[in-house]
Amino acid sequence: MARIAGVNLPNQKRLEVGLTYIFGIGQPTARQVCAALGLSPDTKVRDLTDDEVTKLRTHIDAELQVEGDLRRERSQAIKRLSEIGAYRGIRHRRGLPVNGQRTKTNARTRKGPKKTVGRGKKAK
Repeated sequence: MARIAGVNLPNQKRLEVGLTYIFGIGQPTARQVCAALGLSPDTKVRDLTDDEVTKLRTHIDAELQVEGDLRRERSQAIKRLSEIGAYRGIRHRRGLPVNGQRTKTNARTRKGPKKTVGRGKKAK
């Protein structure tokens, strides 16, 4: 089992797909890494030699920001927005959509399930 950037890549998957298990690497980046190292994206992860795994590991560590470093940078960016009182920071703090989407309807992923509000009791 290949271990790159602290992530175990699944043996049965193709290299192109296996690399996407690393946070910060999607399909386009995985293709670029394969092309840069001259590896076939269709090779299964289990068929990689130790030399190829080492090449992959060194390339990813040197060229890309992945896993812990990327997560830390993203969380610091959100924290900075929140601390300076930016609109986007406030939206992050409240758990609402950040990029201008409507919230009267939709936005259920960010807001969570509906909280039904009753009309209260009738005054006598």
